[in-house]
Amino acid sequence: MATQIRGRHPETRGGHFPVVDPATGEPFDEAPDRHPDDLDSVVGRAHTAWHDWRADPAARTAALLAAADAVEAAGPELATLLTREQGKPLAESHAEVARTAARLRHFADPGIPTLPITDGRPVRSELRWRTLGPVAAIVPWNFPLQLASAKFAPALAAGNTVVLKPSPYTPLATRLLASVVSAALPEGVLTVVTGREPLGARLASHPGISHVTFTGSAPTGRAVARGAAASLARVTLELGGNDAAVLLDDVDVERIADRLFWSAFRNCGQVCMAVKRVYAPTRIHSRVVEALAHRARTAVVGPGLEPASRLGPLNNAAQLTRVEHLTARALADGARAAAGGHRLDRPGYFFAPTILTGVPSDSPVVTEEQFGPVLPVLPYDSVDEAVDAANGTRFGLGGSVWGTDADRAEAVAGRLECGTAWVNHHAELSLAQPFAGVKDSGVGVAGGPWGLYGNLRPFVVHRLEED
Repeated sequence: MATQIRGRHPETRGGHFPVVDPATGEPFDEAPDRHPDDLDSVVGRAHTAWHDWRADPAARTAALLAAADAVEAAGPELATLLTREQGKPLAESHAEVARTAARLRHFADPGIPTLPITDGRPVRSELRWRTLGPVAAIVPWNFPLQLASAKFAPALAAGNTVVLKPSPYTPLATRLLASVVSAALPEGVLTVVTGREPLGARLASHPGISHVTFTGSAPTGRAVARGAAASLARVTLELGGNDAAVLLDDVDVERIADRLFWSAFRNCGQVCMAVKRVYAPTRIHSRVVEALAHRARTAVVGPGLEPASRLGPLNNAAQLTRVEHLTARALADGARAAAGGHRLDRPGYFFAPTILTGVPSDSPVVTEEQFGPVLPVLPYDSVDEAVDAANGTRFGLGGSVWGTDADRAEAVAGRLECGTAWVNHHAELSLAQPFAGVKDSGVGVAGGPWGLYGNLRPFVVHRLEED
């Protein structure tokens, strides 16, 4: 399958661009650099395919179940290619592929009901749901397959067609995924376009797109929203986070240390809902720092294709530079690296797992989303102080509270200004639950029936009872 989509691609007028292996820092393949003017024909085909795709729910269910089977069958090739271009350990890539197939199955038979509306009048009213049309799905590089399926699975299940635009850092596994899934679908129902900017901006603002769903940074999300506004397209924006973990004074440090560490460092910290700040009571702050630092010092860092690696490289040179800059700024402002604090002296985009202590509360590594293997641990004297600090950034994606008294921890979690709050764990989601942020962390809802209905519009039919 892969030999059909990689190498030279005659279907594009825009040439090709290199794809870099983050474990080496060197290109290993290339992808089509689609010309923005190609989008007219791509969106046109999606619109044509939409007419038949929306008309047969049973056929959609069968196609999506077949697509899930195909994704599982292609799992080894998808996972290897994903690790090669994204950098994550191979076990995590296999888990991402499995999640992608599971999401297709979860949404395959959505069971969209027709609902009667009763309000006491002599009118029979019925709520039905209609599809939107072509959907633009713009996906980042940290979980390219999982986030692609989070967008296209509910959109396709609702009867829409999808034009999928992956990050130029991770185009190859997404192209392979799309070819695997599309083999089970009618032509034009799911199309992937790869390329560098302004391709994404043009797709978001294309007048033939009815819904734009985007995951990425807040500044880019604002630009996407401005582009979509030109045609009044619906937007769903997941714009990252700066999740805080608040440890209470009764927490069992050793019991939760592994769970807390990997809540921050999975995928090399490149997770929108990862723990990115830890607030610990002053009395146990040093114990928390040392427990996390020990795990940072002993975590095996290496290329994702090496079986022993638990942490891979950062995905790209720009992200490595950002993480290095934020860490250096914190150290210059008086912080201390209890572990790490520097890039590794080896090829590729590797940065040592880093635990920072003594960090000023206004340091950018605390107030911004670092999106890398760096974790500041800050002391606090009262729970009110910790909650205020946790809520004190412009982000509001997730947060967590950790303690032995789970009822007390849950009460504190209820005070966090975020879309999802966890107690004694972090960054775990069910396919059946909504996922949304507040403040600068996003607009709209993904996941569960809420994500499905975001791809539909209500249509009400009224009929006089006397008829």
